[in-house]
Amino acid sequence: MIQRIAEPELLKLAAQFKAVAVTGPRQSGKTTLVRKVFPDKPYVNLENPDLRRFAIEDPLGFLSNYPEGAILDEIQRVPEIFSYLQQILDDHNKPGMFVLTGSNNFLLQDNISQSLAGRVGYLFLLPLSISEINSGEKADVLILKGGYPELYKQDSDISNYYLNYIRTYIERDVRMIKNITDLYVFEKFVRLCAGRIGQLLNLSNLATETGVDVKTASSWLSVLETSFIVFRLQPFYRNFNKRIVKMPKLYFYDTGLASALLGMENTSQLILNPYRGSLFENLIVVEMLKIRFNAGRVNNLFFWRDNTGNEIDLLIDNNNELIPVEIKSGQTISSDSFKGLEFWQKLQKTESTGYLVYAGEMSQQRSNAIRVVPVHQLNLIKD
Repeated sequence: MIQRIAEPELLKLAAQFKAVAVTGPRQSGKTTLVRKVFPDKPYVNLENPDLRRFAIEDPLGFLSNYPEGAILDEIQRVPEIFSYLQQILDDHNKPGMFVLTGSNNFLLQDNISQSLAGRVGYLFLLPLSISEINSGEKADVLILKGGYPELYKQDSDISNYYLNYIRTYIERDVRMIKNITDLYVFEKFVRLCAGRIGQLLNLSNLATETGVDVKTASSWLSVLETSFIVFRLQPFYRNFNKRIVKMPKLYFYDTGLASALLGMENTSQLILNPYRGSLFENLIVVEMLKIRFNAGRVNNLFFWRDNTGNEIDLLIDNNNELIPVEIKSGQTISSDSFKGLEFWQKLQKTESTGYLVYAGEMSQQRSNAIRVVPVHQLNLIKD
């Protein structure tokens, strides 16, 4: 079993809040984690039709079976239960009584905000981080394989895994969130999103290529965000003039899934693919997000770009300090690799600490307060 970095944070939340909600993509390891950390709690899988029917039809009767609390897995399948949980948590006033898991962020948040506000602590569990995988694999392998734990338990066929993942997600999970009638067109939309990784999000263009209107494209994108398939990296434009880009960029929570959607089956295809640079950038951005979430911290990641093309791939807003990170997919670096960081330093009128992340293996400190960081040493970045 792979040791998850988020374990201490999960225990900390359970000691502080009456309930803990662990939410993240399907198959990111939520169930394995909570059952390992809380082995003495009864486990209830609400995917089970009989248990789900019982919980929907008689919530109080269902919950009375767990007077000391329980793990309620995929709780978004029974939204009716939240208001009854509120009463039980308030009556018992016991920390860590219930552990809730869900792979649908919107339903979980919406119901908790109404019924369990102040009573529940959140942990966002994304697929395995590079440090959790701890394989020493090169960047291309990490991109293609992604971080879903199942792929690291045994010798799995990556293509078949993602083929089934995509099919299950579209045919089952999407129907739970929204009544989308043409699933073929929706799948086309998802694949087109994969082709826009690291690009400014242009919903009008995306809608046109998919063959739907902008309102539908916006709704479908929300579905992908709700189910932890994609996320938007927001631009940083505070304290700058109007010439700064204010459109978000689009990224996937897992590069293995994105690679599969783009039709890549092996590293030979990836190396020659024009999307490789974007996928490498995605790998680093989501890895920095995992570092934050595993420690129970909020998302503080942005990018910066002006309308003349100057850009910082990743900007970490660390209280009053802005930390720039440039991302290069090559295994070697040149003086041109530092242009973005050097421009940022001139703009800030200081040699502020900056980082250049690349696909090579050597870490080095440059004289201008810039540190070169390989993929497997992202923990060196001050976040």
